[in-house]
Amino acid sequence: MASASRWLRPEAYPLFAATGVALGICAFQLVRNITINPEVRVSKQGRAAGVLENFDEGFKYKEHFLRKFVQNRKPEIMPTLNSFFSDPTNN
Repeated sequence: MASASRWLRPEAYPLFAATGVALGICAFQLVRNITINPEVRVSKQGRAAGVLENFDEGFKYKEHFLRKFVQNRKPEIMPTLNSFFSDPTNN
């Protein structure tokens, strides 16, 4: 049991957490592409159909909820903090 405690130190927990989050994001993207992407066809019947002209389905896949949510927003992470330090009328 001493060898396990030698490798599993508390300093490594953030590394395990970051790796777990990265694996979760990868798994989410994989499942999303397999189930929703109009260009991915898993079944034999879908693959035999060839190239489909499904522009509406592709547009719906591209314009997902997150993209619609951030589309009309400024590309800022902390807008209140940015405006506080960049607006000269606040000083």
